[in-house]
Amino acid sequence: MSETTEGPRTLKDLSHLSDEQREKALAEQTRERQVDAQGRSYATGKRKNAVARVWVRPGPGRITVNGRPVETYFARPVLQMILRQPLVIAKRATQYDVECTVAGGGLSGQAGAVRHGIAKALTLSEPDLRGVLKSQGFLTRDSRVVERKKYGRAKARRSFQFSKR
Repeated sequence: MSETTEGPRTLKDLSHLSDEQREKALAEQTRERQVDAQGRSYATGKRKNAVARVWVRPGPGRITVNGRPVETYFARPVLQMILRQPLVIAKRATQYDVECTVAGGGLSGQAGAVRHGIAKALTLSEPDLRGVLKSQGFLTRDSRVVERKKYGRAKARRSFQFSKR
């Protein structure tokens, strides 16, 4: 049985290796940069009922949401701060233009969806940023959604007022 010097290509190939060899092989596997013909990276971000389609490309740092500047679409400074977090943490706020379309949910959910999409698109554009963004929790989809209303109840869990007589 002859061993090849070439590293494993898929995760299935790593099963026969020891823990140390597996870690070394995983470190050697580098993520590829994914950009389209125009130099953009695309990702989808989600939060609550909002879905954001995000394109990130090199530029002076303009952010447009549904064709409008971020300052007019998200008027509250807190929402603007939320969606700029991945760019600020990665120190890329003035190096990328962000274009996104967002639909569904309210403004808070939409800002969270855009933030999630920006973080995912940044990791596709620059795979080295993955560790920084993942440690801050920007790549994890927040799965909390509003609980549905049940019949026989006023809201999801609230009961109607009890009347003894």
